[in-house]
Amino acid sequence: MADILQDRFGRVHDYLRISVTDRCNLRCVYCMPEEGMEFEPEDKMLSFDEIYEVVRVLAGLGVRKLRITGGEPMVRKNLEQLIARLSAIPGIEDIALTTNGIYFAQRADKLRAAGLTRINISLDSLRADRFSLITRGGDIHRVLASIEAAYRVGLYPIKLNVVLMKGLNDDEIDDFLMMTMTRDVQVRFIEYMPIGHDDSNWKSKYVPLTTVMDRCVERGWTALPSGEVYGNGPSQNYRIDGALGSFGLIHPISDHFCETCNRLRLTADGNIKPCLYWSDEFNVRSRIGDDLALAELFLKALDVKPESHEMAKALLSEQQSHSPTLRRMSQIGG
Repeated sequence: MADILQDRFGRVHDYLRISVTDRCNLRCVYCMPEEGMEFEPEDKMLSFDEIYEVVRVLAGLGVRKLRITGGEPMVRKNLEQLIARLSAIPGIEDIALTTNGIYFAQRADKLRAAGLTRINISLDSLRADRFSLITRGGDIHRVLASIEAAYRVGLYPIKLNVVLMKGLNDDEIDDFLMMTMTRDVQVRFIEYMPIGHDDSNWKSKYVPLTTVMDRCVERGWTALPSGEVYGNGPSQNYRIDGALGSFGLIHPISDHFCETCNRLRLTADGNIKPCLYWSDEFNVRSRIGDDLALAELFLKALDVKPESHEMAKALLSEQQSHSPTLRRMSQIGG
């Protein structure tokens, strides 16, 4: 059954990322402009009933893992109700959440009880003033409280997403690596991506992730390959010898992971995106209620999924078979 969602390159898709909103309570510098964002009206967002129907059909086609994203998913009211409904669908084995952590601590118990199994929390700096600068006003203390709440309610693994940016936080690599020494956490370093940018200004902030391994060598730390992190997805995982936790490298530009991609994306306004970087989209709304038609739409989306996003190559060449997306990451559900 799991082979039903297989594309023309032999990749089996058992993982769906669901954006429940394009709104966010922060304005991170790599995700949104400070002002001027136009959000979709709430009636354009997929309802919980519609999301449930999509997942029910996809579970029958082999989808086993879900990730709830945004924008910031915690700004969507009654998120616990959606997670409870999705976790009850036969075949769904794992539900993760990607959040900025501002609102998570006070709702951690309810989300865990509803069926949430894992969490990724964005944490691009460990310094309060710098965190506020990167997020344009975020309170790091609320995020740190959410990390502790995730430990308390038993979510595992706990992953911290760090988008490395030249001149903003690349001098904190050591600090993040030190976190893994004493906490069973995975710090995931992510390359800065040109998602939603129609120019090359992103390059001024780009930091190759070889920098992380260089820092380990400079500090005399032995970083050993570590493949045991559950739900590791695209990251290459390592553990510093003697550390409780681990770190991962996610480098979609310098060393893309397209050959093992197993994911589809459902945007908050109801579009299937077979590839994060390209503009191809297929709206599900008219197919909901017709299981066969909905299944056929996902198969159609898989049929046009490219072998590679070719982010770096596409930025240098005009010869492209697909058009890069101009949606911001918050509008897609990264």
